[in-house]
Amino acid sequence: MDLHYGSSQAVRGASIALRRGEVTAITGQSGSGKSSLLYCLAGVLPVANGEVRFEGRLLGELDDEELSALRRDRFGFVFQYGELLPELTVEENTALPLRLAGQRKAPALAAAGEVLGRLGLADLRDRRPSQVSGGQSQRVAVARALVHRPAVVFADEPTGSLDSENAATVLKEFLELARSQGTAVLLVTHDSAVAAQADNRYTMSDGVLTAREQGAS
Repeated sequence: MDLHYGSSQAVRGASIALRRGEVTAITGQSGSGKSSLLYCLAGVLPVANGEVRFEGRLLGELDDEELSALRRDRFGFVFQYGELLPELTVEENTALPLRLAGQRKAPALAAAGEVLGRLGLADLRDRRPSQVSGGQSQRVAVARALVHRPAVVFADEPTGSLDSENAATVLKEFLELARSQGTAVLLVTHDSAVAAQADNRYTMSDGVLTAREQGAS
């Protein structure tokens, strides 16, 4: 697949497959095109050439409403800074994907509480994002991404804002929970130590995806 920004080509002839329960990492310098590729695969950016398929469906043939539903119901997202909603509690932030999908409040909060407990965050459920640390906030973002048991989680520098100790903790809990749920993870990072935890590793440079390697597990 290819992606253009005006006359600039951000992704050139990339080909990649994600599998349930496996973690795939893409490393590369800033501006290499790795985040652009992630957003193409998530249906956020349209490809110029080629195609993106999810469970046999061509994302390019879906309308905006169908794409939004797909991202809401079947995909999860983790960003560098968590992006929690400040007016909601930790538990409410975690339950948000379920609530947006139409689930009633009580079962949604119960499911959120279960995932928070698995990540060691049960005692924080009633706090606001401003009342938790950076590492805790990122773990809440992980809980939110996984609470609805998505098929794929797209993680763009999920530990990039954390110190090494917090980064290692968040990454370990994130990948263990995703694998246990059978969720595929696409992990974009500039950190080779983070990429080393993946099952499959790629390198991206000047929009070109290369060097698939077998990884950690």
